[in-house]
Amino acid sequence: MLEQNIDNEVKELIAAIVQKDPSEITPESRFVEDLGVDSMMALEILSAVERKFRILIPEDKLPQMRTLNATIQITKEYLAQRAPEVSPQH
Repeated sequence: MLEQNIDNEVKELIAAIVQKDPSEITPESRFVEDLGVDSMMALEILSAVERKFRILIPEDKLPQMRTLNATIQITKEYLAQRAPEVSPQH
């Protein structure tokens, strides 16, 4: 999967959860301060990323997932550990 596709997929997931247009979410958007993410939404983001990319991200990574960029980086980190023949769900 191309890097740009991963970035866009994660952004689309977050936009759907926070009910904002993806164009309103920048790489530096802070989930709590800028997007109004609460703890339940944060868990929903984690779960959505895991389902979409068929990866498992430990919940102790959740505090590090504070911006779009951070979430993308963590997603890519766990994708790199995944078996290469598995593709994301659509």
